[in-house]
Amino acid sequence: MNLDKINRYLFIQICKYFLLILFIFLSVAWLLQLTRLFTISNFVHIEILDIILLSLYLIPNIITVIFPFILIFALLLCFIKLDRDNEIIAIFSLGLGLKPFKKTLVFFSLIVFVSITVLNFYLSPMIYNQYKNKEFELRNTLDFENMEYSNFLNLNKTTILDFKKENNEYRDIIISFYDKNENIVYAKKGNIFSKNNIYNFVLENGFKISINDEKNIERLEFLNYVLKVENNNYNNPSNFDKNTFTIFDDIYSKNYFNIFIKVIDVFLTLYIFFLFYRNNIKGVNFKSSNNIYFASTGIIILLLNQILKNSEIIFYNYILIIIGVILLSLIISLFKTKYE
Repeated sequence: MNLDKINRYLFIQICKYFLLILFIFLSVAWLLQLTRLFTISNFVHIEILDIILLSLYLIPNIITVIFPFILIFALLLCFIKLDRDNEIIAIFSLGLGLKPFKKTLVFFSLIVFVSITVLNFYLSPMIYNQYKNKEFELRNTLDFENMEYSNFLNLNKTTILDFKKENNEYRDIIISFYDKNENIVYAKKGNIFSKNNIYNFVLENGFKISINDEKNIERLEFLNYVLKVENNNYNNPSNFDKNTFTIFDDIYSKNYFNIFIKVIDVFLTLYIFFLFYRNNIKGVNFKSSNNIYFASTGIIILLLNQILKNSEIIFYNYILIIIGVILLSLIISLFKTKYE
């Protein structure tokens, strides 16, 4: 009975610190991403609520990235507190040895394993795919009615727009676009709207200058002129982002490298438990130098993995580097334990 109470107490303590660190890390990361998203509305008026709602789609992806880092600090803070309050000594004095710590860490690691597996292989990519589509839609769906100014806005790869807006009227409209020729259109006033993925310009009192490949210039003055420009930016961005692929997408596309990367992410998260147990729990060593070694080793391995998987590294080189770093950390840990 005492063992069950101790296990429950240790589990609650780990969960408490884990949730605390999760809240802090997630809040900081989310606010940074929210700030970045607000740059979308620099020139295009987008409701603040839309930006905030969009940022919420990033939360599962953020958690996936920061999860193992949270684990490092949560385990350290929890057991440092237990050590300072002499609770670890009290548990040993009951003659239970390391059994309660092993059992609690194994149980918590199983919960972490299930959570990070579901997040990494399915939930995070699925929601991140929705985020990418919604962000792209916001970036490329221009509400001209709510735009205060354009400041040479790129409508697509070949069209640039600039205008002034006074009393809800578009004035001094300049459009630069390429078809077979290089074209510049100027109008004193006009109407601009977007419909069915087409930008429509109904212009009044202006001129159009066209320059062909032979540098011949043609000038056309007009009282009324209608120009339609296709929004050819509208390609699905998630088709090119591996972070939007669930396990089923990877299997279907035979992207085994992406599957392996996700497996490594889960493995390294579990490795944090093993490293902590071997480095700190087994020898009941919570000295500052030992804690710094555990934290720095874990962070270096995790950061290296993040850098490698986001680079264009070859599959076999990635495997060799990850295995090499893990073996090196184990060898250092063995020598460190032996000579302490």
